[in-house]
Amino acid sequence: MLYQAYQTQRDLTAPARALAGLANWSLGELPIEWTDNRLVRRMSAGYEMIERSRLTHERPPFGIAQVTVAGEVTAVREEVVMSTPFSSLLHFAKDDISEPQPRVLLVAALAGHFSTLLRATVRTLLSDHDVYVTDWHNARDVSIEHGSFGLDDYIAQVIADLEYIGPGVHMLAVCQPCPAALAATALMAADDNPAQPRTLTLMAGPVDTRVNPTKVNELAHSKPLSWFEHNVITTVPLRYPGAFRRVYPGFLQVTGFVSMNLERHIRQHVSLYNHLVRGEDAEAEVIADFYDEYFAVLDIAAEFYLQTIDRVFQRELLARGELTWRGRPVELAAIRRTALLTVEGEKDDVCGVGQTLAAQDLCTGIKPSKKRHHLQAGVGHYGVFSGSRWERQIYPILRNFILANP
Repeated sequence: MLYQAYQTQRDLTAPARALAGLANWSLGELPIEWTDNRLVRRMSAGYEMIERSRLTHERPPFGIAQVTVAGEVTAVREEVVMSTPFSSLLHFAKDDISEPQPRVLLVAALAGHFSTLLRATVRTLLSDHDVYVTDWHNARDVSIEHGSFGLDDYIAQVIADLEYIGPGVHMLAVCQPCPAALAATALMAADDNPAQPRTLTLMAGPVDTRVNPTKVNELAHSKPLSWFEHNVITTVPLRYPGAFRRVYPGFLQVTGFVSMNLERHIRQHVSLYNHLVRGEDAEAEVIADFYDEYFAVLDIAAEFYLQTIDRVFQRELLARGELTWRGRPVELAAIRRTALLTVEGEKDDVCGVGQTLAAQDLCTGIKPSKKRHHLQAGVGHYGVFSGSRWERQIYPILRNFILANP
């Protein structure tokens, strides 16, 4: 009934949002001499805030049409090069590149948001790299005839993506997929798979959640797994292609994230309203664009969500050396040929400092000369992979690390 209640609320409030949008459009059609006053701007800003008070469940576009490579503007084409019911492998192809660039697989999180949350990461990488991205599908749009999708399936998909791209690829995992990317690398190394990554970069991911636990970690330990299954897992309504599939809905995930920093989100929306009233379009657009992306949510297959809670956050199996993949032990010591870079944010309240660094000690087979760690001062979770410090301080380290391990 949880999803039905959410859908009912969404349906009941849709007319109000539509009317607010119509009213705001009507004000915009009035002569400027009628609308250039503070009262009308307040009305317009209020209508826009009402219209924006919703979540969306469709993947936004990456919208990266061009990028600068070696001082030249180059066109970018977003292509789906491999697809399964639960994911697509995207390739951001560039024409007229004089020399081949290092190939990078960017592994996106399956945590309630679409892969487009990494748009800034992709845009920065594209200047110097040939970029591929794991694009996970909204589980509510996947028919139950396609079966379940769990953590083992996620790891298998990462391996399949690496094999499709071929030998010599560099892998970058951001946040939640760090344990899965590490496990995939270990399994491929144990098999001497030629497509095992040349480098593995783990950014702000929960490799060992016993270290410096955050509110996210404490929540995972505060309830037994059965509580999560009975209280946050629900069934997709009939109107969607994935009807009857059990999911952890994206609206719950984003609600949880918002509640962690509620005062900050309220301040941001107050700022958005004030920018609109004052006609500060550029400043308003920055905030609006962020929340357009942040409030675009996807549902997660129940199996994947529950197994992640159980294996990664509650039993910490990877960190304890006890994780298995389809009955097979995952041995991090098998990783020898892949260079390892870990990156953390000093103010990260989602993945505590030290949780990603733990991979350095766990990967005992990698030579010290092929390991590097970077703690970025002054950034929180999203600042690790987006924003000015990502572009100016973190990205150069990543770029140089890839170049040093061709």
